[in-house]
Amino acid sequence: MSDNTTNTPDSNQPAPLSGNDAVNLAAEQAKTTSDKNITPFPGLPVAEDTANLRQGPNLHDGLLALLPLVGVWRGEGQADTGEDGPFAFGQQITVSHCGQNYLSYESRIYRLDEEGNPAGLDQRETGFWRISDKDEIEFICTHSSGIVEIFYGQPLNERAWELESASTMVTATGPTTLGPGKRLYGLLPTNELGWVDERLVDGALKPRMSAQLRRVAG
Repeated sequence: MSDNTTNTPDSNQPAPLSGNDAVNLAAEQAKTTSDKNITPFPGLPVAEDTANLRQGPNLHDGLLALLPLVGVWRGEGQADTGEDGPFAFGQQITVSHCGQNYLSYESRIYRLDEEGNPAGLDQRETGFWRISDKDEIEFICTHSSGIVEIFYGQPLNERAWELESASTMVTATGPTTLGPGKRLYGLLPTNELGWVDERLVDGALKPRMSAQLRRVAG
């Protein structure tokens, strides 16, 4: 198993990558990802979701500030949810669109054992990203554990996005320990997607989950 130390984006230190370097790196990665996409179920008389900007409908102009997120991402991360101690996990995030003014989001997480082998499914998330004319991001996120959250935030730059939870609802069977918090998503200098979820614990924000994911489609 590789080192699970996760490099997450820092809102005070934007990724030091020039525009030309970013374009060149994306072009190099596209050699292995540009022909891959999520597999839609055919038959609907409307546009299918696509996680590949080279395929399907054009991205809505209102989503250009979120364009780098579109794709399928896979990698590993670390979690400490406060329920059963720290654990390592694998994750796939799919960010797709259908030409309308929102992005569809899905996250699937599975636990890893001490040798780095898959040890069973864990939590899932699904939701939608939207962005206003004033560049305010709205992220509606539903957790399989019985949580619905609404996050608001702003692009920090062209490669990073910071969100804060404004509303959290938990079902009767959902967790009782999840407090308000924030998330930070950003492209690292390697063009991988890094993210961190921080939660308020005893009056201070503490990291709860983080991961570093490579693009596998899009």
